[in-house]
Amino acid sequence: MPTILQVSNLIKRFGSLTAVNQVSFEIVEGSCFGLLGPNGAGKTTTIEMMEGIKQPDGGTIRYRGKPLGEQFRNEAGIMFQSTALQDFITVREVMRQFSRFYPHSANIDELADRFALHEFLGQDTRKLSGGQKQRLLLAMAMINQPKILFLDEPTTGLDPQSRRNLWDQVQQVRAQGATILLTTHYMEEAYELCDEIAIMDHGRIIAHDAPDALLAAHFNDVVVQLHATDLPREIGEPEFDAVYRNDSAHIVTGDVNQTVENLLRLDIPLDHLRIRARDLEDLFLELTGRELRT
Repeated sequence: MPTILQVSNLIKRFGSLTAVNQVSFEIVEGSCFGLLGPNGAGKTTTIEMMEGIKQPDGGTIRYRGKPLGEQFRNEAGIMFQSTALQDFITVREVMRQFSRFYPHSANIDELADRFALHEFLGQDTRKLSGGQKQRLLLAMAMINQPKILFLDEPTTGLDPQSRRNLWDQVQQVRAQGATILLTTHYMEEAYELCDEIAIMDHGRIIAHDAPDALLAAHFNDVVVQLHATDLPREIGEPEFDAVYRNDSAHIVTGDVNQTVENLLRLDIPLDHLRIRARDLEDLFLELTGRELRT
């Protein structure tokens, strides 16, 4: 597939701070590309330059081989992390308002059907639930039938069911040929939706590949997981150099049988034992040393 968006040696400075430092990657047409990073990594600044909101201090951004221009503005859809909707207007009115920004727009009733908004079209936007508002914002981002869609943390604050519903809608958008650039704080979401991910830290790309390829390149072990109360921190056994997250203890091991034998030898209860493959959250912590939200 051809490249739809190309970022080359992108630089952005704020005074003495270089927020984005020589960032380069390409997004293949029809794919879902995830850009991840802890707060302060330069991810948001990179995206805002790609969207045309900020001007870079160096480097280039090309859409279909050309600098960002009218074609990009007409063919790009953006679902911002936070969007303030005008008060005292209905869902239909706000969709009609946004449709007038473009030379060509989708049919509002068809979008309402697609994103399950029909029963809310006459409702004041202030009365929408979180999930309903996110569906509306996604529909608004699709109003110009975009070829490339930017989704900035689209499921933040949603309950698990609403998040899964939005995943389904994003996958439908992609199935119809749109290219998607996604940012998210949910590693499961990135793994579920993205063909490629790039992880940023300190203004640079520190890892970039398909999710499974990244995991295979960095890990050849698994995690034995227990309740933290079942494996006290003061146990002092070198073979249990566990990492504690919330209420769980995570033991990384290349030999599950030996690890379980050691646990049994020390009378560690195994009622809550879980063995899992390494995941993107493990990779993120391995590479950045930080939780995604810090």
